[in-house]
Amino acid sequence: MTQLQTMLADTPFVSYSYAYPHKSAYRPFASPLPLREIWEPEDRTDLSLYVHLPFCEYRCGFCNLFTLSNPQTDLATQYLQQLRVEARQVRDQLPDFHFSQLAIGGGTPTYLEPDELAQLFEILQQELHTSPEQIPASIEGSPATLTAEKVTLIRAQGVDRISLGIQSFDEQEALRLGRPQKRKEILQALDLVRSAGFPTLNLDLIYGADGQTAASFRDSLQQALAFRPEEIYLYPLYVRPLTGLGRKQQQWDDHRLALYRAGRDFLLEHGYAQHSLRMFRLEDSTQPHDTQYCCQTDGMIGLGCGARSYTSRTHYSSEFAVGRSSVAAIIAHYLEQKPESFASVDYGFQLNCDEQRRRFLILSLLQTTGLSRDFYADIFGADLLDHFPALEELAEHGLARITADTIILTSTGLERSDTIGPWLYSEQVLQCMETFQCQ
Repeated sequence: MTQLQTMLADTPFVSYSYAYPHKSAYRPFASPLPLREIWEPEDRTDLSLYVHLPFCEYRCGFCNLFTLSNPQTDLATQYLQQLRVEARQVRDQLPDFHFSQLAIGGGTPTYLEPDELAQLFEILQQELHTSPEQIPASIEGSPATLTAEKVTLIRAQGVDRISLGIQSFDEQEALRLGRPQKRKEILQALDLVRSAGFPTLNLDLIYGADGQTAASFRDSLQQALAFRPEEIYLYPLYVRPLTGLGRKQQQWDDHRLALYRAGRDFLLEHGYAQHSLRMFRLEDSTQPHDTQYCCQTDGMIGLGCGARSYTSRTHYSSEFAVGRSSVAAIIAHYLEQKPESFASVDYGFQLNCDEQRRRFLILSLLQTTGLSRDFYADIFGADLLDHFPALEELAEHGLARITADTIILTSTGLERSDTIGPWLYSEQVLQCMETFQCQ
């Protein structure tokens, strides 16, 4: 039995596959790398900007993101002050950058008070000469932290996409996910967002909660569709170490595949097109986020503690943790940094030629459009199957269709994206992930 067959015999849900290499593969560099040096060979005219706000009102039971719940009163203020320092240093080190896309995530950015949100946009404008009015911009939020004042301010700044983590409209399901939220709170938040006129509303839902059924999952989707969101992301539940659910001594009934299929079919029947295992978009929507940005080839600059940055050869970030004390310690270290420290990076992963090819392959293959063999050859100078002959096995198992032009996952392959992705990881990345000590 091959490695792929062994993996396919188990659950289709091995781990989230939406970035490569995974953050748990990052390690300290032998010596700090100057920003100017790692970005010098890169095209800096079409970059993505990501800003990370690592604060939430509470940590959901399934969450292993880099975030701190209920921080001390003045921590957000200190954080924004340091964010300005970091942004200024990035501007000075990379004066010829141009951003084509902006995302503000976390954590929960809408945890910030209105005056703090205004300060965040001011930092972007003053230090990086970047405004949501100029480029497609997205922000994440939660129903519990949205107010009319915040929604109005965010939309007035020019943000055209807002993404809300709903997870479930069923209060008991949400509670079993470790997310104490009220349905009334969700509906009020969605009314606010729709009244503000955001061109793109995205809703995140989770499937696999204890006690969740196909009927209850479809009911959540039906309630979501009452607001006609332009995008919906469906996430399988993963129970991971150091999370609230991970600390429970409980056996989880793996019925995620059946729920995924029920949710997928429901959305396809109601006018949504599938773009990946997780992403569904209204077929008749024309959003400003339908851009030519390509995460496989374009770079990203991340600002803030917990943000990741990508060049073609170097990925870097602050250190990663999940436990509250470890997250708090990393944030405290970030706040203590002198301005000059942001001129270099000391933690991340350096991609050799093989890792660069793997990243391109994984990020392309796991989309419904698949991977163009000509596009791959133009970038890497050889046919895809010359570099990755094992891909033929996907076709043998009915997981992909390989033609002279493309390799595209079948519906069966797509629903196993979180198995196929890890199957394509390099031995080096897998070893780093396995030996990572999450705190």
